Amino acid sequence: MLDSYGRRIDYLRISLTDKCNLRCSYCLPHGVKLVPMEDLLTLEEIAAIVRCGAGLGIDRIRLTGGEPLVRRGLPELMAMLQGIEGLKEVAMTTNGLLLRQYLPMLKERGLKSVNISLDTLDAEIYRQITGYDGLQEVLAAIDAALSAGLKVKVNAVLMAGINADSYKDLAGLAKAQPLDVRFIELMPIGEGRHFKGVSNEALLQDLERDFGRPERDDRIHGNGPARYYRIPGFQGSIGFISAMHRKFCGSCNRIRLTAMGELKPCLCYDTAVDLRTLLRTRGEAALPEAIRQAVARKPEAHCFETADHITEQRRMASIGG
Repeated sequence: MLDSYGRRIDYLRISLTDKCNLRCSYCLPHGVKLVPMEDLLTLEEIAAIVRCGAGLGIDRIRLTGGEPLVRRGLPELMAMLQGIEGLKEVAMTTNGLLLRQYLPMLKERGLKSVNISLDTLDAEIYRQITGYDGLQEVLAAIDAALSAGLKVKVNAVLMAGINADSYKDLAGLAKAQPLDVRFIELMPIGEGRHFKGVSNEALLQDLERDFGRPERDDRIHGNGPARYYRIPGFQGSIGFISAMHRKFCGSCNRIRLTAMGELKPCLCYDTAVDLRTLLRTRGEAALPEAIRQAVARKPEAHCFETADHITEQRRMASIGG
């Protein structure tokens, strides 16, 4: 599918749930009201949407949340997705706490790539950000995923005054292990509005000072917009997703499906097409045209740099990270 600006849309991010077993301060803090189970897409409905999307050229999907591993029936969903014609890759983003438990089943059902969210290697700062003492389990999950032969990326969000100094230890993961560490600039969505992020441009200068001059790594690392660099002596690469200071909208290839069945053309705006209601009232045959409509509504660019223009007011966990 091409959108109205000629961009090829072939990547779908699917939120399986708005629930999570962590309470990260910039995403889903304590006290947030969650969506009732009956308002979420069923596993069969998710598979139906993916099936229609694949028929339109969507060949890569990523399962997200909330935390996707708290969604009951996830291994069964993976089995459904594995048999969809035209689908080349199913990846997942997780906080890692339940990954070791489900890893054998997920790998058996086709999981080859996993992104693990981790914002610090300091146990106290981890507890401060997430509300829980889970750092050692996440590190064990990274080791287990690598041992299982999965492609592993670590996603880190740095916040001024909280974990900004954690970048050096996090980057060190890519030195010690064959994985990518990606620094994602904090976006002013939901609770993220209340925190100050760290510029990736400044961070690149800090990494050069600490580790030596990075070299651009133009190899394909995945489906997203990250710019990658290799640092001498590192087994893996360092990536930067710079939504705030280096917009990548011109090459954006994605749409997002919320856990409630809304197909969003852009994270920044509240524009969406309600696939859940359509699917439950008119059936799967109505989906292709609705997906095309969502793609046609994809804007030329986001407006994160102008906070007053952002129309999406929900938390990131409700949208799909």
